[in-house]
Amino acid sequence: MKTTISIIIFAGILLGITAPATAQILDSPRDGIFEEIHLQDKKPIPYYPVREADVIWKKRIWRLMDLRQKINHPFYYPETPQKGWKNLMTVIMDAIREGTITAYDPAKDDQFLVPLTFQEIEKKFTRTDTVPIVDPNNPQRILRYEVVTEEFDATEVMRIKIKEDWFFDKQRSVMDVRILGVCPVRNLYDDDGNYFGLEEMFWIYFPEARPVLAQSIVFNRKNSAEERTYDELFWKRMFGSYVYKEENVYNREITDYASGMDALLEAERIKEELFEFEHELWEF
Repeated sequence: MKTTISIIIFAGILLGITAPATAQILDSPRDGIFEEIHLQDKKPIPYYPVREADVIWKKRIWRLMDLRQKINHPFYYPETPQKGWKNLMTVIMDAIREGTITAYDPAKDDQFLVPLTFQEIEKKFTRTDTVPIVDPNNPQRILRYEVVTEEFDATEVMRIKIKEDWFFDKQRSVMDVRILGVCPVRNLYDDDGNYFGLEEMFWIYFPEARPVLAQSIVFNRKNSAEERTYDELFWKRMFGSYVYKEENVYNREITDYASGMDALLEAERIKEELFEFEHELWEF
């Protein structure tokens, strides 16, 4: 009996000594010169409250960001998620999976009316194909058919649609803009890998997504110590885009009544009108 008790006590002492050493071995080394802890508690900059009575002018604009532009590369890269660093599309998809961001059906409209579940999105944008398995000894003989599932690839999203309101607030005497929605647009390819069009995936309500975007860092080309987030890039308008629609009585896009160079000039005209309106407010 005494021998059994001694063995148990000795085993307990041995485990107590080895446990801290094992824990130290399992802990991964810090990848950097300091602990990056502020990002976990980072919150988006709150919008200034706006009263309906203070908005004396407003115009709704729709823009298209091309992620292939150099200025928009921070939204597209990295193609493969790294430690604490993901591209915008991966951040959005992860947040929809977790339930922190709600996706809305783009087939109805862009007014955030019909929500989509992550299972519906995954089913829609996951491709399946039946592949024949041939006999290695006789290539002419097919042994069986297997269903191969190709997961959604975030790099297929090369364009982002933005819905925003420009308005003049007489209380603050400023021309301001608020992004209302963001819509990823993916490229479509046929079975041979040839590009043949674009497809809207879903709309997300931007104010709802801001807390998630405020905790997702992007690459800073000039100073890695200054960590920027996706929310800050949108807030500071650090992206390139062009106008493809303004609110109008016909509810039509620019391409519905103009094409080629005329469409580009029309988009520039809309941007110039916004600039001229603000400029004329302060011209004496």
